[in-house]
Amino acid sequence: MSSLLHAAAAPTVDLSRVNLFGCTLAELEERMASWKLPRFRATQLFAALFARRVRSFDAMTDLSKPLRQSFAERFCLDLPRVDQCQVSRDGTRKYRYLAADGSAFEAVYLPEVGGENTNTLCISSQTGCSVGCKFCFTASIKRNRNLSAAEIVGQVVAVQRDVEPLGDGARLTNIVFMGMGEPLLNFAQVTDAMRILLHPLGMAFSSRRLTVSTSGIVPRLRELGDLARSGELPIQLAISLNASDDVTRTRIMPINKKWPLAELLDAARAYPLRPRRAITMEYVLLGGINDSDEDARRLPGLLQGLTCKLNLLPLNPHDETPFLPPTAARVASFQGILRRAGMHALVRTPRGQDIAAACGQLGEAV
Repeated sequence: MSSLLHAAAAPTVDLSRVNLFGCTLAELEERMASWKLPRFRATQLFAALFARRVRSFDAMTDLSKPLRQSFAERFCLDLPRVDQCQVSRDGTRKYRYLAADGSAFEAVYLPEVGGENTNTLCISSQTGCSVGCKFCFTASIKRNRNLSAAEIVGQVVAVQRDVEPLGDGARLTNIVFMGMGEPLLNFAQVTDAMRILLHPLGMAFSSRRLTVSTSGIVPRLRELGDLARSGELPIQLAISLNASDDVTRTRIMPINKKWPLAELLDAARAYPLRPRRAITMEYVLLGGINDSDEDARRLPGLLQGLTCKLNLLPLNPHDETPFLPPTAARVASFQGILRRAGMHALVRTPRGQDIAAACGQLGEAV
């Protein structure tokens, strides 16, 4: 059975001060310079908050009391408030956050299963999604805004504080931008959040354990590739593919009208990969729509020249889609064709379906 762990009143946020959880080290250095303070103060502040996980300015004892008071007047340490936390029968935890403006967004914690030694947090970048994929519940949410870098990083910090006291190795190892929203439509805030998540004095996540999933915003995908190529943000990439031809993809993903498969895959081929890495191609299987043997036969040629793996995800049903999941036999046939063609194709087991926390279900509690 799922359970509701806790609920909280709507948060109040001090908008007169800068939220420190959304400040990159470079931004802090610029602020220190404008206040005529030495550059190393930015490093002290950044490392105290993220690396040392200090929870208040008073606890930053490497700073003088007047300086702590000054920073407390300029910055705030507001985390997104957890309004609900539900726990699935499989251990998945879904968090609903309520922002000061009344908008809500969700994150999903996936504890390790099968000895994988990973605990993954799926985070949101928007409060809804304007891309309009026909199989995704989040697309039905009309009230949509970008999350700030502080709200994005704050999801990670808040969940860390919740799960680590559980013990038994319950710490976050992987972060995926696969929650609510299209990350590349919130490019500036998402990339700032990634800079904080990756920085060794910040949250110090490995770049191979940080993944951004996109439906295919091609210009931003190329910009993300430039940041990876420069070594600044060499993160993992996942692409929501979901079809083997343009007609089908446009039917289920309207974004394909603007950036069809040829353009999307050209940008994917240009994305720089570090050794032993691959792009993840996500393929939501919709019964009778994109799951035929012919679809499977087209994919190897479509993806030729790409170092990639395919994640096959049978549709997680909900009330806002006209589609149905494929049969188990259809999924097995689809995967078998891909594997015989030499492709790395895995069928992903859904997690958290009983609390609407599985892929494509987020937003039902918003």
